[in-house]
Amino acid sequence: MARMACEEQTNETQSIAGDRRHDRRYDIHLELRWKLIRRKRVLDTGTGRTLDLSSGGILFETDRQLPQGLNVELSLAWPVMLHNVAPLQLVIAGRIVRSAGQRTAIQMVQHEFRTAPSENHNIRPISPRTPINLLTNAQLQFGKAH
Repeated sequence: MARMACEEQTNETQSIAGDRRHDRRYDIHLELRWKLIRRKRVLDTGTGRTLDLSSGGILFETDRQLPQGLNVELSLAWPVMLHNVAPLQLVIAGRIVRSAGQRTAIQMVQHEFRTAPSENHNIRPISPRTPINLLTNAQLQFGKAH
């Protein structure tokens, strides 16, 4: 009896002291652009690179420390093309929850796929403000967006 209570207490302590994130993180490195936003005004912009992603947040690095507590919009260059023709970007709105040195963590509030501006003038992209349905894992895995 005492042994079971001790094991339960140890498990409880580990979950409190350990990693509290509920979402699985994926080690994905994508180029991104960021915008710091306060009261619908863009305060600053820059570029960076993702270190890991989850359904609830993103850890990324940039050339400088970003202020905790501010809202940020990230535009990630997505590695899959829409119908193998139009480049996609993942646009994410969130709040900076941690910032140390060049690493910044955000909690995601909203996200959507958009077509990215195209370098090729023969391709007529969908409006950058048009949301694209989220792709399934199978489509992302095989590079198909049908």
